[in-house]
Amino acid sequence: MPDEFDMFGNPVQPGRGCKGRPPFQATGKDRNKVKLLLALGWGNERIANAIDISPATLKRHFRAELKVRDEMRDRLDAERFAVVADEAMKGNITAQKELGRMIEKSDQMGAAKRFANSDADAPTKGKTEKPLGKKEQRLLDAVVPDEDWGFLPNMGDKAKH
Repeated sequence: MPDEFDMFGNPVQPGRGCKGRPPFQATGKDRNKVKLLLALGWGNERIANAIDISPATLKRHFRAELKVRDEMRDRLDAERFAVVADEAMKGNITAQKELGRMIEKSDQMGAAKRFANSDADAPTKGKTEKPLGKKEQRLLDAVVPDEDWGFLPNMGDKAKH
């Protein structure tokens, strides 16, 4: 057991600040901290600062965690669901309410994602439009009045001036 601790309660590495600093040893606590910070969207440099190592050391020792950066948020949410569901099944009323809120939020996010995907795909389904050529564009411009002119009067009616 180390005798010295820093102001955050972490053990001070022996030889810190002296020549020949000992190599970094990744612990399970460090791995969990890196996973949590990845789930929160932190960058490599910020994570390295949080566990008091260089970004190069972070990449060397936490390669597996950094590879699945995008999945960490989903894993964190899944773990939160599991913990709250366990408490809700035990009869904890607060946990039951929180589980209901979490499920509702998840449903809303899923519906929003499906809606966004359906809007993005709708105009392009089945058709691929080719760009108009010069002649087609001139014909279209000749048929559709320019917005600067406003509405053209109906030629069948008598003009009232």
